[in-house]
Amino acid sequence: MSKRDLGDFLRTRREARTPAAAGLPAGPRRRTPGLRREEVAVLAGVSVNYYERLEQARGPHPSPQVLDALVVALGLSATEREHLATLAEHAPAHSGPPEEPPPAVLRLLDRLGTVPAYVLNARHDVLAWNPAAAALLVDFAALPAPERNILRLAMRGGPLRCEPSGDGFTRQAASELRQASARYPADRRLGELVRDFAAHSPEFAAHWRDQELGVGEAVPKRLRHPRLGLVELEIQELRVPGHDHRVVLLTAEPGSASAAKLDALRPGPRLRAVP
Repeated sequence: MSKRDLGDFLRTRREARTPAAAGLPAGPRRRTPGLRREEVAVLAGVSVNYYERLEQARGPHPSPQVLDALVVALGLSATEREHLATLAEHAPAHSGPPEEPPPAVLRLLDRLGTVPAYVLNARHDVLAWNPAAAALLVDFAALPAPERNILRLAMRGGPLRCEPSGDGFTRQAASELRQASARYPADRRLGELVRDFAAHSPEFAAHWRDQELGVGEAVPKRLRHPRLGLVELEIQELRVPGHDHRVVLLTAEPGSASAAKLDALRPGPRLRAVP
């Protein structure tokens, strides 16, 4: 991860921090959104020159002590604090997202029965799925492995039957891919995914520039199934402890027409995992 990424993140967080939130008077003739560089420097207890060099990608990577001071000055969340540490090279970076889910996760998928579920890595690759997910969404096994990516399928409007849920979908995707890019800076496929999504969606490109993190609200999905018709889905995600995987479960409001349609699914007998 480059110093430019660190500087850009500090700048966007500074511009998003209001003087009132930092306990400072707004004052007249303020020409910059958020805080001035001088104000951040004072709040963090560093020199103005040092902070300016950080934003301009000319300074050294800050120490853990300086990071802690910047977290307080900028009012960063726990997620943003972790991301800042990764950018400053104080967190381990890995070559790429994991490609194979743990056996215990595969057993969980198998036990979910008629509840559609699949496993994602940080790149949003679909690594494993149960028969109910294939029956509801798409026959993942019929797709080439590089195409088994939820974001690519949503972007291209191909065989995936779910419709992207407006701005909430792109906002959440930008937040999650920004954090993944910090954890896996050398991953070529992740970089290609971000570039393709930004070229396809101006909304995604704008959220990517904003560098907003920790966007975790559940984004509902609407699905038009060739046999079931319109199905409105609720999304639940289970993070796998100690692994950069998550299990995504698709359910519907109990007693609703969509829940009845899910019950009518007749998936095949086999669990499928990425080869």
